[in-house]
Amino acid sequence: MVGKRIQLVSYVVDEDDQSIEYHYDAPGTVPGTLTIPENADPPVIVLIDYNEENAVRLQIEQPEDCAPYLDTESVSWVDVRGLGSEDILLRLGRVFSLHPLVLEDVVNVPQRPKMEEYGDQVTIITRMVVLKESGRGFYSEQVSLILGKHYVLSVQEEAQHDCFGIVRDRIRSAKGSIRKRNADYLAYALLDAIVDGFFPILEVYGEEIEELEDEVVQSPTRQTLEKIHHVKRELLTLRRSIWPLRDAINSLIRDSSNELVSEEAKLYLRDCYDHTVQVLDMVETYRELAASLMDVYLSSVSNRMNEIMKVLTVISTIFIPLTFVAGIYGMNFNPEKSPLNMPELNWYWGYPLCWVVMLTIAISLVFYFKRRGWFEDFSTVSKK
Repeated sequence: MVGKRIQLVSYVVDEDDQSIEYHYDAPGTVPGTLTIPENADPPVIVLIDYNEENAVRLQIEQPEDCAPYLDTESVSWVDVRGLGSEDILLRLGRVFSLHPLVLEDVVNVPQRPKMEEYGDQVTIITRMVVLKESGRGFYSEQVSLILGKHYVLSVQEEAQHDCFGIVRDRIRSAKGSIRKRNADYLAYALLDAIVDGFFPILEVYGEEIEELEDEVVQSPTRQTLEKIHHVKRELLTLRRSIWPLRDAINSLIRDSSNELVSEEAKLYLRDCYDHTVQVLDMVETYRELAASLMDVYLSSVSNRMNEIMKVLTVISTIFIPLTFVAGIYGMNFNPEKSPLNMPELNWYWGYPLCWVVMLTIAISLVFYFKRRGWFEDFSTVSKK
């Protein structure tokens, strides 16, 4: 169904002071209406048809060319990269007999990861994350999997990045048992590749949190606080991606009425479910560490301020009596009018004696504070 669709965006601040972006349709929008993302890549369709003996990879120009492969005994994987053509996506929907609501979920990104059944098809909406080439940060995009009896249709939001290369290599080289299995095993392999893609990213964030721990304790700055906020925001994005995916995989495992997923495939999906739980545990652990880093940062800044104030107090304490002496002898008294008006101003050694008294006071205070160990704090602050 094609129609004009208005999409609204709202921003809500959650308990972690994070800005969450929600997309929703304006009231009255026709269900099944498609909205093509701005600057979306034009769709590239690749079909991999395989059985135990052979595997064929084809570049598909027209969506209708996929139809002959859908009812064969071999397994067909139709991989669509990019959402930039409404016409091609609608034609794909007709070829694969996709429900309008399924096509809407596939095209109108982002959607919450989920699993739904539509007749003889199972739709899995998830998010795929890929580590950036720089080794810092990650790309995130929506991936939709439609499982049929003899085929899997995967639709990726972008064309540049994915984590399915290892699955393609296994099919091409006949490694493992993937070419001996049915389409449900292919769907499992794709889900497993998506889940395993979280681990390299979490390793990077684990190392970054360790670096931040050292930085927070040794030399916390304003940039340190910004890094902590950035890590918390990225981990929150990962959590929103993996949490509902765990529920979707669990639904596939527990649904006994679904004939498209065999009992053998459910055994493998249990392993995939365990990986999602492991990823979720790591994400939650790193989020707690990132949150505790904020407390450590505030404590470090407070302790450093206390040390600075202690040093300033020492300096002030030394100079206060010297200022008092200088203030006394800076007053304008005339000793000629009275012998009580500072007679020492006329002494021959009056000026040197005043210096001796002031230096004696200063040295005495320095010696006293040194015995108390306050000058060790001064050296620590000066190093920082």
